[in-house]
Amino acid sequence: MTDSGAQKYFVDLSHLIEDGMITYKGLPAPLICDHISRVQSRATYAPGTEFQIGRIEMVGNTGTYIDTPFHRYETGYDLAGLDLDRVSNVAGVVVAAPASQGRSIDWRAFAEVDVLDKAVLVHTGWDAHWRTDQYFEGHPYLTDAAAAYLKDHGARLVGIDSFNIDDIANPARPVHTRLLGAGIPIVEHMTRLEQLPPTGFSFFAVPPKISGMGTFPVRAHAIVGG
Repeated sequence: MTDSGAQKYFVDLSHLIEDGMITYKGLPAPLICDHISRVQSRATYAPGTEFQIGRIEMVGNTGTYIDTPFHRYETGYDLAGLDLDRVSNVAGVVVAAPASQGRSIDWRAFAEVDVLDKAVLVHTGWDAHWRTDQYFEGHPYLTDAAAAYLKDHGARLVGIDSFNIDDIANPARPVHTRLLGAGIPIVEHMTRLEQLPPTGFSFFAVPPKISGMGTFPVRAHAIVGG
């Protein structure tokens, strides 16, 4: 537990989004460019005044992103329907599940942790392979039993620093199905979870308020102490 008298600090838990970056094989990389460059803007403004307006084209599943129920269920709430109390200033817990101990993470990994109303962040260390071919192969994932345990014990949000919270060899995607079916958002492709204590921090992962989309990048971060 973090000392309540300690000075607070921030931990950035998101990957950098870059032009041409692949988050998920088979999905397009983001295109990031100028819509209006600084040079172009000079024709509009007073001498010495210039602006840049950027343009980005990307799918919602880019970088570190949140899944809301609409991602899986047509009638589930979307980004615009996401309650802020699920993703902003949520008490967090980190559960260590090193990839070296096996790919599948079962409910027993959470049995000694109070997950009620918590943002449960699963630290596998898989983010060490980000931007490499290995990141896409043999990644750690939660089992359906783990998802059921987290749902039944009242987790508010579940995050992971792996390629997918599900085993992508299973097309039924049971973890997405169970958690999103219960209204529990998921944050995937997290990083730097090793910089967090097991408890004693607040978690934030707020996406834009967009209607009709179920996933979008977030600037996931935590405040520790304070």
